[in-house]
Amino acid sequence: MIRSMTGYGRAETVVEGRPLVVEIKSLNHRNLEVMVRVPPFLSFLEIDMKKRIGNRISRGRVEIGVRLDTEGDAMSGERLRVNLPLIRNYCALLNQVREELGIEDSVSLEMIAGLRNGIYLVDAEIDSEKAWTTMAEALDSAADSLIAMKEREGELLYDDFVERLFTIEKEIDKLASMAPQVAEDYQRRLSERIVELTNGLDIDEARLTQEIAIMATKSDVNEELVRLGSHMNQFRAMLDESEPTGRKLDFLIQEMHREINTIGSKSSDLQISRNVIEIKNELAKLREQVQNIE
Repeated sequence: MIRSMTGYGRAETVVEGRPLVVEIKSLNHRNLEVMVRVPPFLSFLEIDMKKRIGNRISRGRVEIGVRLDTEGDAMSGERLRVNLPLIRNYCALLNQVREELGIEDSVSLEMIAGLRNGIYLVDAEIDSEKAWTTMAEALDSAADSLIAMKEREGELLYDDFVERLFTIEKEIDKLASMAPQVAEDYQRRLSERIVELTNGLDIDEARLTQEIAIMATKSDVNEELVRLGSHMNQFRAMLDESEPTGRKLDFLIQEMHREINTIGSKSSDLQISRNVIEIKNELAKLREQVQNIE
């Protein structure tokens, strides 16, 4: 069954006592592009995360976001450190400036708190293997939700494809039923026109008949109709494949456009021209929807 390229998934986990939320968003894209945003202390997991998602999704722009649940972050206080040697140097220099310039204000705690790098955050040491095991589980869970949503949207697209294919097939049937008569009419009109233009001239009837047959054959659209029908059958079969088929479906629609354009150029019949326009219209809508398929 086909899958849409758009979707969203979310999962929660805890790494080294730190609650994390994993979110995955997928958008339309010509190829697979995976973007990862993680907290600095988990940046070493980015490559593994990209590979893991790449094994499950073949097409689309995938954005993975990992963020800390700050409300439940019990380790924040433990990770703050004070650089006392640096603060002592700052205070000594500030007191020196105060004395030389005769400034009455003293060095306050508020001033110390604002000193650059006086109080800093230290990344907690992470067990990389344990962190990846936990993160991989959350990533898989979020991916499961994402893929489930992509499949639900794929079902809606599937129904739309089936409806449009049915409309195109009806138009193809009309073309197939008219094609023989149109060819005969073309051959008759061509014969009448040639006789009119050669009135009174001595011509080789056998050669004339042969040339008329050749020209009539060039206007025959049966081969194009057969290929068009074959492409339609392939399109239907691909809709039920388990593998990603977005690119294949897009290529098939290009081939169907090619065949219907040839049919339109070969025939001067007004009704066939109308059928061709209707088919082109439905193919354009199909191609627009195929851009959403993984």
